[in-house]
Amino acid sequence: MKLVLASSSSLAPCFCVRFFPPNHNILNPSFSEQRKIKLRAISVSCGMSEVLKSDLMEPEAETLVNKRNLYAPIEPYSTGNLKVSDVHTLYWEQSGKPDGHPVVFLHGGPGGGTAPGNRRVFDPEFYRIILFDQRGAGKSTPHACLEENTTWDLVNDIEKLREYLKIPEWLVFGGSWGSTLALAYSQSHPDKVTGLVLRGIFLLRKKEIDWFYEGGAAAIYPDAWEEFRDLIPENERGSLVDAYHKRLNSDDLETQYAAARAWTKWEMMTAYLRPNLENVQKAEDDKFSLAFARIENHYFVNKGFFPSDSYLLDNVDKIRHIKTTIVQGRYDVCCPMMSAWDLHKAWPEAELKIVYDAGHSANEPGIAAELVVANEKMKALMG
Repeated sequence: MKLVLASSSSLAPCFCVRFFPPNHNILNPSFSEQRKIKLRAISVSCGMSEVLKSDLMEPEAETLVNKRNLYAPIEPYSTGNLKVSDVHTLYWEQSGKPDGHPVVFLHGGPGGGTAPGNRRVFDPEFYRIILFDQRGAGKSTPHACLEENTTWDLVNDIEKLREYLKIPEWLVFGGSWGSTLALAYSQSHPDKVTGLVLRGIFLLRKKEIDWFYEGGAAAIYPDAWEEFRDLIPENERGSLVDAYHKRLNSDDLETQYAAARAWTKWEMMTAYLRPNLENVQKAEDDKFSLAFARIENHYFVNKGFFPSDSYLLDNVDKIRHIKTTIVQGRYDVCCPMMSAWDLHKAWPEAELKIVYDAGHSANEPGIAAELVVANEKMKALMG
């Protein structure tokens, strides 16, 4: 693997990528034909990012990706609610091109919900953009509900939504917890996935939870950490995740809210390379914080509902053939780069792009630019 370090601005005007040889005679191959093409690696970047070569793209041909800015805001052309169990009903929406290539956006948290800005990393003239709020999050009901709320329930929900919308296969896009869910879904249904764009890799292993919630990240944010830690009495600090679990599931609603605000603020304080006040203020929204904190904590206490700590890495072979781009902030504190690196080592065929002037958030300029580029490159593969 060769590491290529570019030195120009993260908002540089172009990104050159080799895809097909000049004499390639399939201008718009079918999705199945495209996935059969053995692609080899690229090596060029105009952004402030480090690019690891893979075996995904042909070196003899190139296409110019000159779009790096977010697309203009758009509104959905259809919305709805899908009942996925006796307990849960999911909010979903579609925007962009109704007959375009489908892409499903998997939000973070778990419990974070979607936002209008999530649509803006996709070309609305090419993609049929599907967003939905996972169980208990956003506009889905019941709010902040933990009953029947597991990773595998969500994987099944994605399939139910795909079938309901009559979509044969789709591009899967997920960041943070969304990357966890995207990996779990694609490993369960690889034949339904035309490509993967992943950001801020989170494999939900014990060492990742311990890093962020049991004191590791305190070395970088000791001030924010003390506020998170000090809600819990000293005699309960052996496991802060367990101590917060007790309070987030208290019979007293105000106890839940206080714990939810502290849990959410800790994550929002650390999500950007340069702390973002607007992001931190989300913690004061009790409705958002309660779903975000309760559902996150529920998944973490239950180890993501995975049968083993390394489950997602152990099952990479099931998706090795899928065209994939991983975008990772070099200074991501919430989901440190060790996880993206471990995934890259297990899956060298996937392209890893390291944005060296960014933390965790998809809204940081360098990360947003690389996500747009990744989706633009997918367009060339999908015709």
